[in-house]
Amino acid sequence: MKLPIILIIDDDPQVLRAIRRDVRKNYKTSYRVMATESANEALESLEQLKKEGQNVALFLSDQRMPEMLGVEFLEKAKVFYPEAKRVILTAYSDIDAAIKAINDVQLDYYLTKPWDPPEEKLYPILDDLLDDWSATVIPDFDGLKILGYQFSPKSHKIKDYLSGNLIPYKWIDFEADHSKAQELMSLYELEEKDLPAVIFEDGSTLSNPDIADIAPKIGRNTSASEELYDVAIIGAGPSGLAAAVYGGSEGLKTVLIERRAPGGQAGTSSRIENYLGFPNGLSGSDLARRAITQAEKFGIEFISPAEVVGIKNEGSHKVISLSDGQTIYAKAIVIATGVDYRRLPATGVDDFTGAGIYYGAATTEANACKHKDVFIVGGGNSAGQGAMYLSRFAKNVHILIRKPDLSATMSQYLIDQIESTPNIHVWGRHQVKEVFGKEGHLSSLSVENMEEGGCQEYEAGALFIFIGAKPYTDWVQLDLLRNPKGYVITGKDLLSEQNFDKVWKLKRNPYFLETCVPGIFASGDVRSGAMNRVASAVGEGSMAISFVHKYLAEI
Repeated sequence: MKLPIILIIDDDPQVLRAIRRDVRKNYKTSYRVMATESANEALESLEQLKKEGQNVALFLSDQRMPEMLGVEFLEKAKVFYPEAKRVILTAYSDIDAAIKAINDVQLDYYLTKPWDPPEEKLYPILDDLLDDWSATVIPDFDGLKILGYQFSPKSHKIKDYLSGNLIPYKWIDFEADHSKAQELMSLYELEEKDLPAVIFEDGSTLSNPDIADIAPKIGRNTSASEELYDVAIIGAGPSGLAAAVYGGSEGLKTVLIERRAPGGQAGTSSRIENYLGFPNGLSGSDLARRAITQAEKFGIEFISPAEVVGIKNEGSHKVISLSDGQTIYAKAIVIATGVDYRRLPATGVDDFTGAGIYYGAATTEANACKHKDVFIVGGGNSAGQGAMYLSRFAKNVHILIRKPDLSATMSQYLIDQIESTPNIHVWGRHQVKEVFGKEGHLSSLSVENMEEGGCQEYEAGALFIFIGAKPYTDWVQLDLLRNPKGYVITGKDLLSEQNFDKVWKLKRNPYFLETCVPGIFASGDVRSGAMNRVASAVGEGSMAISFVHKYLAEI
């Protein structure tokens, strides 16, 4: 596998030797470090590197050079490698020019000379930039490959799982790219009955795999290593991830259990633009990647995929049962399982789910929507973010909503973006009544006009469903008090519940996020009264750990 390149340019030989030495010291095992004193020479090499299929991950350029300024070099280099990270190395007196370059060439960072010690002033910055680059780049056919059928629900499930875990892969459609598929099948001795098949970088393959079969091959841990944890967090959406970060950072022995991939529903969002501290926005999967990396840095244990099927009390300990028969013991639990999309109650939907009809998953299946008319059902932010992403691929994106317009359910910034995107069309007071398919996949929809009455059939390349949500609490076997919609009731809201006195045995009142079972907390969207925003879910997750500390001090 070709190592991605870090390219360094500085006309001062002494500075060039020093920066090359420090960069190679830390990155030589994962990156090929190239260095030159000439900006022109560097530019000449880029065209050849591009032809050879090489990837440049990061440019690190001096600002004041005789052949051209660093900003000018980066602007020209951007033509060849627009996704590469760009860093200026500058003297203190040139900081103003570097700041101006942030807008001129979308500079990612500027470093001042000297950068000693590199452990504090160089490596953390480059680490973050290279992590961002590696999370978005797609390798040239060197990585994991999935061979299958576009409209196979199992193929979709595998793609969705890998995408959710930010594992780059190459998708080969058996029908659309038949010659390539046949070549791989011959090489790896696969037959059609083996599809979908996953081909790993080491040459091993899995035929018709379950997600649990894939997880160990991509470095995911599916079993607990400890006998007892201080706190077990169920669900790795924004709230669960925040709880994990704070649990780990505050010294609690913490396990985070997730049935699919980190990020929850937020993880499927192609662009979150109103999250504090990210003015350019970030994808839900990128937010999840940063959070899980941060949590693991603090020593938490992440188990995925692992589905919790029950909880029970055993003295001062909680016993968590997993679907594969594992048992995990913890002193306290934070339930952060969030919500699932509600099923669309239209005739025929279940027949084509995963075969042209998808819940969320806009980023996973967008590439298959090229030059097609696709439909979205739902008027919330997730639907808007999905529509914006799909509009880059599809011929037209049609948003169907039961209300007259989006104003009551979607953030204004998204409404403005949708209105300015010519191939997105909002159909107020319309709903899907029935879906139809050909050759095992979706082909058309029957859409009802709720104002005028009557239905009309439209061809559909895909249907993406983002309607409301239901709390993911069906698995809970304990008698947790829930509201009529199934959301877990916590804190002072429990005091007004009719059965509270029968289940609550302590003299003190429940803590703010505590359920009716002492030591079991709920945070994020699964909780009754939650705000249904990423920022509030993160706040509740971190807050839950403070209450866990109080509870642990009591037992």
